[in-house]
Amino acid sequence: MDHPENDTRYTGLSVNSGVAQPPSVNPYLKRHKRKPLPAPSELVEGIVKGDVTTLARAVTLVESLQPAHQAVAQEVIEKCLPHSGNSRRIGITGVPGAGKSTSIDVFGMHVLEHGGKLAVLAIDPSSERTKGSILGDKTRMEKLSQQADAFIRPSPSAGSLGGVARKTRETIVLCEAAGYDTIFVETVGVGQSEIAVHSMVDFFLLIQLAGTGDELQGIKRGIMEMADGIAINKADGDNIDRARLAQAQFRNALHLFPPTASGWMPEVLCYSGYYALGIDELWDMIDRYFAFVKENGYFERRRREQSRYWMFETINEQLRNHFYSNPEIEAMLKVGERRVLNNEISSFIAARDVIDYYFKTKF
Repeated sequence: MDHPENDTRYTGLSVNSGVAQPPSVNPYLKRHKRKPLPAPSELVEGIVKGDVTTLARAVTLVESLQPAHQAVAQEVIEKCLPHSGNSRRIGITGVPGAGKSTSIDVFGMHVLEHGGKLAVLAIDPSSERTKGSILGDKTRMEKLSQQADAFIRPSPSAGSLGGVARKTRETIVLCEAAGYDTIFVETVGVGQSEIAVHSMVDFFLLIQLAGTGDELQGIKRGIMEMADGIAINKADGDNIDRARLAQAQFRNALHLFPPTASGWMPEVLCYSGYYALGIDELWDMIDRYFAFVKENGYFERRRREQSRYWMFETINEQLRNHFYSNPEIEAMLKVGERRVLNNEISSFIAARDVIDYYFKTKF
């Protein structure tokens, strides 16, 4: 490149041409070819043997949005189904800050100390703006994350919650095939995610806090009716009396609710996740629940209902994806959106026109 400063008019001034810019990529960097997708039979073999690396790779395929990955994942899930169903699926929820991750760390160590194998599936909240997730649950499960018989897998909740929940259910099948006899599913917090998680677990534990204000604020009918057990965390030190008061209030509230479908009366217990107090009593309650529902047949009935529920949920999701991924529908939606914003047409008529076109052309 010529510099005008080198013109003869500017005596005594010169500018060197400089050196060529080095390439932005290191020329000595060896490019690794992307590994081909493993065969479904190879993945199934590794999962059944309990290989954690193979299990993690299969879960990644389940969570992937690429059609090729989904095809392999579905075949793996189908072949793993005969090896699944032999675990206790426990959902754990509670408001943010209730100590869910710390409690899971303590609960999980209790399971491992009694000879079990544990998989923890944590649905991690994603940013609505950036769609990013911290996925930091392992950092709050210090003891559990170091154990060979524990598999911890956080999943981002970005996108459809129903889609995330379906993939979590499929991951449960893979974990059971890998020999994990206890599955924890941790939710993002009190909200819609609880409904999805409740439909894939056998026991639903609600973690509450005492001494944070009006205890009745925690008594929300929807979440309370789903709970099979309520555990009041941080019942230690000066907070013990407040925890026992909250325990009495929750017990009284439970008596106002109609009987559960299982016939089980949910229990309310106090414990301390940080100091590992009351863990044996809490686990005794869970053991009694499983003995109760297996004896009266509710356990198998609930599992069948859950399978039916997820069949219809999968149909709904596939129909929704098929609708929105259609190029013609995308174009019609843009036109309809513009007309709605310009007050040329109502929202309901715009929606009806798009749906009518879809059904006329596709069915």
